[in-house]
Amino acid sequence: MSGRPVKRSLTLKGHRTSVSLEDEFWQAFRDIAKEKDIPINALASEIDVARDPQIGLASAIRVFILNWYRA
Repeated sequence: MSGRPVKRSLTLKGHRTSVSLEDEFWQAFRDIAKEKDIPINALASEIDVARDPQIGLASAIRVFILNWYRA
């Protein structure tokens, strides 16, 4: 386990943004996007639209991943 978040860029609504996630979360995020047959940016956009504005995108992605695997 890497433990340290890694910053990567995503495109949301035509704008670049950076998100810091641990390697394991990045891999799970990619796996879910592949399973849903959508680009990772599209999945990030879905999460971004659905999240509470008080919650950061990285946190929303982590919770989404957790809930995906719980289901």
